[in-house]
Amino acid sequence: MKLSIQLATISLLIALGCQPTQETSPITSSNDYRDLVSLFQEWRQFETPPSADGAPDYTSATFNSRWSEFQTLQSKLLAIDTSGWTIDQKVDWMITWAEMNGYDFNHNILKPWVRDPAFYKSVWTYRSDVPAHEGPTHHKTTELWTYKMPLSLAERDRLLGDLRVIRPLNEQAKINLTGNAKDLWITGIRTIRNQAETLKLLLEEPTFQSDNELIATIQSAIDSTEDLVSWLEEQAKSKTGPSGIGKENYSWYLQNVHLVPLTWEDEVMLLKRELARAWSALKLEEHRNRALPAISPVESPEAYDALADKAANSLIAFLDEQEIVTVTDYFEPALREHLGQFVPEETRNFFWITAHHDPRPLFSHFYHWFELARMDLEPHTSEIRRAPLLYNIFDSRNEGTATAVEEMFMDAGLYDDNPRVREIVYIMIAQRAARGLGSLYAHANEMTMEQAGGVHSEYTPRGWMKTEKDLLIFEQHLYLRQPGYGTSYITGKYLLENTMAEFAKMKELQEEPFLMKEFFDQLNAIGNIPITLSRWQMTGNDTPLRRIAEAPDLRN
Repeated sequence: MKLSIQLATISLLIALGCQPTQETSPITSSNDYRDLVSLFQEWRQFETPPSADGAPDYTSATFNSRWSEFQTLQSKLLAIDTSGWTIDQKVDWMITWAEMNGYDFNHNILKPWVRDPAFYKSVWTYRSDVPAHEGPTHHKTTELWTYKMPLSLAERDRLLGDLRVIRPLNEQAKINLTGNAKDLWITGIRTIRNQAETLKLLLEEPTFQSDNELIATIQSAIDSTEDLVSWLEEQAKSKTGPSGIGKENYSWYLQNVHLVPLTWEDEVMLLKRELARAWSALKLEEHRNRALPAISPVESPEAYDALADKAANSLIAFLDEQEIVTVTDYFEPALREHLGQFVPEETRNFFWITAHHDPRPLFSHFYHWFELARMDLEPHTSEIRRAPLLYNIFDSRNEGTATAVEEMFMDAGLYDDNPRVREIVYIMIAQRAARGLGSLYAHANEMTMEQAGGVHSEYTPRGWMKTEKDLLIFEQHLYLRQPGYGTSYITGKYLLENTMAEFAKMKELQEEPFLMKEFFDQLNAIGNIPITLSRWQMTGNDTPLRRIAEAPDLRN
């Protein structure tokens, strides 16, 4: 692995205009951007594994047999000379570079098909609020949220095809899952068990009852999933190993795949700082607001619906009238599809606790849905940026932006009508910092997943993470499965703030006004790519990327 990454790092230095420190083997070079696009198409086609018995083939023999083909693709990328290219074209090269590094890392270190039973989850009932599903996901999932009942003949055939993947994939899982990651294994059983329950609900769909073939296929998927659960439970008795990937691997992955110019140690320091800042800011807000009435949560469905409607109107009007971002025709419909509904107090998780007080902080985070609507309705002109980036490489951009705007919109005046809502924003920042900090210790194998969840729960203000445990388990499990994701909310926020500062400084040097709408419109137009690449394209500053290229490889 280190040889291929060493060559990739040399090529990155060349792409950034640095001088390589050693020579590589002679290769045929290309300077044509169209060759990058063709290579990207070839790469994405390769990244989808071949089929075995109707399911994607994740067996070690298949991975090993395809490794030389991957190295050839990587060599083709390294042979591309980006000199004379525009920054946005070079950014596309780096996206491809990062994705290939992600494949390399998954193949050699993360190995979710070997270590992570939840990788074999096939049935999804909802669309993610980021460009692709959070965490490692196999290539032939059943996306129930894309189907509308009653099914057309074509959609029935599509659903049958989707569901028929489940049994052979589950059988393959019993061969591939040889890892010893105890926390991933134990919590992954829960994920697969939940799939069986989802399929049982699908079996009850009224329009399916006269379709014997469809009913039989669903039942086969249920039986297979329950059999996999039983197998996982039996195997769990022998699982004793750690689930984190270690500090060195984490830092390398963070930098070379997600293009976040930080180390594990940097992120610990940053998240500790944000956690302390959020708590202290919360107490200052509470002090300032001590003479104001507290915000009481709504107590009925009608009250929640009225509150959510008012909040949506307030947010959209604020963004438009205060010239924060260009509010397109799809902003409001995208937001209104996700206003939520009343949840009884005893079953509210953290986010719906905040929403039942005032939904605007959460709805600000729903900037996500504006981004996804843009992907659907105004796809990027670059084929490399049009579809979701692989391996959750988008996390610093999408999760970071959604978290950052909670505070940015607050500071721009969104809550001038009710200062006590500012308290909710700092509670949400503290929760993100606490859960990310716990995930860092889990990846360093200094804490178990349960202990990391304790940090997450204990350092969230007002005990709001102690009311409903499913969210805590879901989040810490996801962050253990996907390195860097748990911290991306805060680190991405930090990187976006740096980008805004750099953009403002550039405008000042050019003696031009800083316009908030211009900043966010440019960010949106660039697409859902790592913040470091957005910064490069918006300011011309590639310093963070040079640091990545020049960082030593400290992995064992």
